[in-house]
Amino acid sequence: MSQLARRSMLAGAALAAFVALGWWMIHIPAVQDAIFRRAIDSALASTRNDLLEPDALRVVLCGTGNPLADRNRAAACTAIFAGGSIYLVDIGPGAWKNLALWHIPAARVAAVLFTHFHSDHIGDLGEVNMETWAQGREHPLRVYGPPGVEQVVGGFEQAYALDEGYRVAHHGAALMPPANWQMQPLTVKIDTPQGASPCAGGSATVLEENGLKVTAFTVDHAPVAPAYGYRFDYKGRSVVISGDTVKCANLVAEATGADVLIHEGQAAHLVKLIQEAAERIGNARIAKIMADIRRYHTTPVEAASEANQAGVAMLVLSHIGPPTPNALARIAFMRGVADVRPRGVVLGYDGMLLTLPADSREIETSTVQ
Repeated sequence: MSQLARRSMLAGAALAAFVALGWWMIHIPAVQDAIFRRAIDSALASTRNDLLEPDALRVVLCGTGNPLADRNRAAACTAIFAGGSIYLVDIGPGAWKNLALWHIPAARVAAVLFTHFHSDHIGDLGEVNMETWAQGREHPLRVYGPPGVEQVVGGFEQAYALDEGYRVAHHGAALMPPANWQMQPLTVKIDTPQGASPCAGGSATVLEENGLKVTAFTVDHAPVAPAYGYRFDYKGRSVVISGDTVKCANLVAEATGADVLIHEGQAAHLVKLIQEAAERIGNARIAKIMADIRRYHTTPVEAASEANQAGVAMLVLSHIGPPTPNALARIAFMRGVADVRPRGVVLGYDGMLLTLPADSREIETSTVQ
């Protein structure tokens, strides 16, 4: 046997012994506990308080999907970090889990702002209220939205009332104050002329606090009415969130000059393929739904056109539909966009972080982990 072969055999034996030793050690309770302690310490120390620094307006896409099931995208949710607080625009199913996995400082959630009341935009409200309260939120959760927000909030409070009682009984009112569990519904009313299109104009100031101004404006998601988008202005920076809408002049007007437009995008040409497939197999229900939804959303190409008209620096497509699980699907989804807007447009994803430093034009993109 050569010296090289002997060394290789000894190295293999040593590696096998090391693996066997490791396998034996992880079955020792003391070793298991030591590993878990380190993991727990790391998790508890990893709260993303840096996102609350006052030096920038920050945005995290916490849900970029739509009602069609997508393993990689939660339903609609955008988190705004400004003035030391967090504001959630919509909170669809799965979005809260994303925020929790990213160690967002839950107690600093100041408000939820609903664009409208489709289930994929409101589904996690109960979880947000319960979890932020359990993690130390020191005030009732403000919930803004179009008329009807009182009904939505009341329904979630009723559904979660027993759970709230269990937790107070278990942990004590000193730790879990019942008053802080409450939600405060706040109706945002926007006056528009009788019979006028929601895209003809209409806006209202929602709140002004800690240097942040939030404006709601009407968009067209008929038969859902009213439906809103929101603009956030903070320290010379601005982000606009479209909500669900067809191409809309009022959105363009409210987004004019903004740094970032986060706009829904539904690839109508791909939805039509789903409709046609459903028709071929005789599924009239799915075919009808696919035909209907094409009439009250914005295509990626239309969103690009709006971004150009508004003069925004960056367009971020969100509320993606149909799902884009691979590169081919993403290319098909973005078909035609580059012809309208060659630069300054990105396909959003869950965990995308936008940082807009105060009094600057810079837009930093990264991923929250």
